[in-house]
Amino acid sequence: MLKITFYGAAQEVTGSCYLLESKNKKILIDCGMFQAPKFCDDRSREPLPFDSKEISAIFLTHAHIDHSGRIPRLVAEGFAGDIYSTEPTRALGELMLNDSVGVLQKEHRNKNERLIYTEEDVARAMHLWRGINYHESIIVGDLDIKLYRSGHILGASMVFIECQDKKILFTGDLGNPNNPLLFGPETVSGVTHLIIETTYGDRVHEEARERKLKLERAIERSVLRGGVLMIPAFSLERTQEMLLEITTMLRERQIPQIPIFVDSPLAIGASKIYEQYADYLNRAWAEGEIKFLQFPAIHYTPTTDDSKRINDVKPPKIIIAGSGMSTGGRILHHERRYLPDPNSTILFIGYQVPGSLGRIIQDGADEVIIMGETIPVRCYREVIQGYSAHPDREALFDFARAHSENLKKVFATHGEPKASLAFVQYIRDNLGIDAIAPKAGESVEL
Repeated sequence: MLKITFYGAAQEVTGSCYLLESKNKKILIDCGMFQAPKFCDDRSREPLPFDSKEISAIFLTHAHIDHSGRIPRLVAEGFAGDIYSTEPTRALGELMLNDSVGVLQKEHRNKNERLIYTEEDVARAMHLWRGINYHESIIVGDLDIKLYRSGHILGASMVFIECQDKKILFTGDLGNPNNPLLFGPETVSGVTHLIIETTYGDRVHEEARERKLKLERAIERSVLRGGVLMIPAFSLERTQEMLLEITTMLRERQIPQIPIFVDSPLAIGASKIYEQYADYLNRAWAEGEIKFLQFPAIHYTPTTDDSKRINDVKPPKIIIAGSGMSTGGRILHHERRYLPDPNSTILFIGYQVPGSLGRIIQDGADEVIIMGETIPVRCYREVIQGYSAHPDREALFDFARAHSENLKKVFATHGEPKASLAFVQYIRDNLGIDAIAPKAGESVEL
């Protein structure tokens, strides 16, 4: 008997958490935080829907907080098993979770929100956390589990589970094939049940050349206006990919020489881990040529005082800051300052969850609330979908088709209902394979 219960990222894009129950073991694939409109959505403070003490192991697909953010809480409630991921994910996970403690403490102080875990809980989680290699077999009871490359961010994995005649693949978040930093997802043999993310299951991204041209034009327009180009960016992968693209343009003299500020301690720390695990990167970057992270035009601002000094630099300038959906972080300070400026631009390069500040701005709001203050939005708004770290519908379909030989059922997760349900129909129509988009809390026996 194998049973999967979808406790998160089911017809939504955060809170990834899947419980797999076999004859004698229970494991989790991911244990993420629900996010938006707040960094920690109220559902993340609700009791966990299972007994933490009964979980034998956690297999983490990657370090993003919507996949990892409730692990310390699980530990605080009695989980004492092993946590498995790749070594880069372990390093990035420690960075991300310790950073999240600071954000949670701020929400606790400012809004009297309950603190769901502490630095001590993160330290206890790290003590249980084991870094393993891709394709390394881990046996948990009657389950044989391996990690495969997913291409989403540094060290990101798919989780492949074999139990008797069942071969189950959890994709986690898959990578965009246009990502110049990472190798793409691997193909896994014999998959019978596929749990696949569908963030963009109903749309098609721009091609790599088109997205780069759009970025170049956005920068040029911002410079001509003499304004500030704000880029809310996730600290893992998106920031590093932006730096690669922009510094390449600077080297090739495609854009003017202007200062670029990376205003995110988390992104700065993540970039160091990218350097440490350069052998996980693609092409020249895998050979240690990641000098774009130290390009002269890039200015890192790790401290609060460094961040404030960005205001002293006259525009035009580019500010890359977290968080990627404007749910917290230093981007809020820059948005409060520059959203009212008709010469400035805010550029969205990643998915914006409904209800998040980023989505509200992207959808055309005339004013927004930031830190309790009403801020008019008079700046330009631009969107480039092609820089998403997620694949579009066609890439998702190609992935599913490559695994279709033995495939009995597809479960579409990690997408809004519109995206997941559209992809379910696309699979049914084009592959003739049974597919569903499970709802939160739904259980399925395989």
